[in-house]
Amino acid sequence: MTGERNRSASLRRALGVLEYVRANAGGGRGVPLTRIAEDLELSKSTVLRLTVPLVEADLLARDHETGRFRLGPGTLSLSQAYLASLDLRTVAAEPLRRLQHEVGETCHLVVHDLPDVVYIDKVENEHHVRMASRVGSRMPAYRTAVGKAMLAWLDEEAVEGVIAAGLPAVTERTITDPARLRAELAEVRRMGYAVDDRENEPEVRCVAAAIFDHAERVAGALSVSGLTSRMRPARVREVGPLVTQACREISRVLGAGSATRARRG
Repeated sequence: MTGERNRSASLRRALGVLEYVRANAGGGRGVPLTRIAEDLELSKSTVLRLTVPLVEADLLARDHETGRFRLGPGTLSLSQAYLASLDLRTVAAEPLRRLQHEVGETCHLVVHDLPDVVYIDKVENEHHVRMASRVGSRMPAYRTAVGKAMLAWLDEEAVEGVIAAGLPAVTERTITDPARLRAELAEVRRMGYAVDDRENEPEVRCVAAAIFDHAERVAGALSVSGLTSRMRPARVREVGPLVTQACREISRVLGAGSATRARRG
């Protein structure tokens, strides 16, 4: 048992060294042995011993001239294998259900297939009036919160394509003017979340935020939808940060960096 505990402790310390290098080897310059030892409160000999299997596994690399440590190519192989195993619907399932439980309204997971969005998951409160959306259905991006949440972070070509497809009104509040749509997308970037204020269904408000992948690309969006009698403006302001936080969580699992746009707002 003592041997197992020692091996476990060594593994934890080795992983600590790996994480330290990951966090501090910015710019590709690497981290000196002395700095690792001092900051982790380990002796140099201990750090060297712990790094041997990490270097052998290509998880760390050591510069022959400077002696500095940096991440090795093995970390890229691991990250690629991890990212290849991810499925948006699977990753988002638990945060989506927690969000629905927290807000008590219908929640959607959506991806873009411009000029439309496609609903790929939905969790609703059985005690409330059900939304018209269904898994597999499509909706024009310009008149939905999820669509605007994603368009706000897509390039100008994507926005132009949506506008070119037409902006017909379906309610009195549908945005039909390209300039107003662009202004709305700028507001989404400022707040971090989008709002559909009766633009798609006359008595429904929705709040949505975008999800990002490891390449900082828009991977999808989450939304909370409810009748205007419950989703009043004050409630919208409460729900917006909750949706944004759920999207941050999903984005992190998908590999988005700490500076991802999903974190703004």
